[in-house]
Amino acid sequence: MLRNWCYITLAVLLLGFSHVRAEDGDLPTETVEDDIAAHKEGSRTDSETVDREAEAIKIDGLSVAEMKLMRESAEKHVFQAEVNRMMKLIINSLYRNKEVYLRELISNASDALDKIRLLSLTDKSVLAATEELSIKIKADKENHVLHITDTGVGMTKADLINNLGTIAKSGTADFLNKLQEASSTDQFNDLIGQFGVGFYSAFLVADKVIVTSKHNDDKQYIWESDANSYSVVEDPRGDTLKRGTQISLYLKEESYDFLEQDTVRDLIKKYSQFINFNIYLWGSSTKTVEEPIEEDEDEEEVKDDAEPKEEDEEGTVEEDKDEE
Repeated sequence: MLRNWCYITLAVLLLGFSHVRAEDGDLPTETVEDDIAAHKEGSRTDSETVDREAEAIKIDGLSVAEMKLMRESAEKHVFQAEVNRMMKLIINSLYRNKEVYLRELISNASDALDKIRLLSLTDKSVLAATEELSIKIKADKENHVLHITDTGVGMTKADLINNLGTIAKSGTADFLNKLQEASSTDQFNDLIGQFGVGFYSAFLVADKVIVTSKHNDDKQYIWESDANSYSVVEDPRGDTLKRGTQISLYLKEESYDFLEQDTVRDLIKKYSQFINFNIYLWGSSTKTVEEPIEEDEDEEEVKDDAEPKEEDEEGTVEEDKDEE
C-alpha cells in the first residue's frame, strides 16, 4: 500500500515539473507584420488606382497630365432623371442585340451631314472649314476604342448639354408607353430610331463615351460620360476636327469583338443601305517590300566582286599570249 502511494506521488511531481518547463520555454508564435502596406507586393492606394484608370482613357494629342488638368477644369453635370431612366431601359431591353449601337451612331452621323449639306445650299460658307462630307470609322485595338467621326454640322457647347444631357419629358412618356407595347427586339430597335434616343445605345458596348465636336459657331468641346454623369470642357487641342463630331467608345471587355475589322465591316454593310454619304473604315495591312538600301548594298558587293575578275581576265589574256 505504501509503495503504491510512492508511485502516485512521483507521478504528480513529474507532471508538475513538465508543466513548469513548458511555461518557461520559448515557444514559437505566429506574428503579423506591423506595416504590411509597406511591402512591395502590398495593396495600391486609391490615388494610384485613379491614376492608372486615367492613363487607360487616352485622347489623341493629350498627355496624362493634360487630361488630368482638363478634367479638373471641366463642368460637371448630372443626367436628367428621364435620361437615366431611358438608358436603363435601352440597356436592359437590347442587351442581346448590342450591335444596334453602330446603326444608331451611323444614322446620327448621316443626319448631321444632311443638315450641313442643306445649309450649304443657301450659304456656301458653312463648308469653308472643309468641303468633305463623310463618315470615318477606326478601331484602336491597342486601347480598345472605336471612333466614329463625321464632318457634319457639329454641336456647340449648349448643344452637347441639351442634346446629350436632357430629353423632352413628353418624349420619354411616349417612348415608355410604346416600349411596353413592343413585343419583339425588332420593335425595340425601331422605337429607338423613331424617338431619337439611339445615342444612348453606345453604353450597350462602352463603359465610357467621349464626344468631341466642332460647330461653325463655337469652339471645339469635349463631352465625357460613364453613364452616371457627364462633363463638358473646351478642347485644349484646339479645332482639330475643323467641323463635325467624333464619338469615341471605350469598349467593355465583352465587346472587344467590335474592334475586329471584319465584324465592323459586316455591320456597316448591314446598316448603311440608306446612307447617302461615303463611309470609310480604317484598316492596316502588312506588305513585304524590298528596301532600296539593300539594293545599293547588293550593287556594291557586285562591284567588289567584279574588280578581281578584271585582273583574272588580264591574266588570262597574258597566258593566252604566252601559249601563242
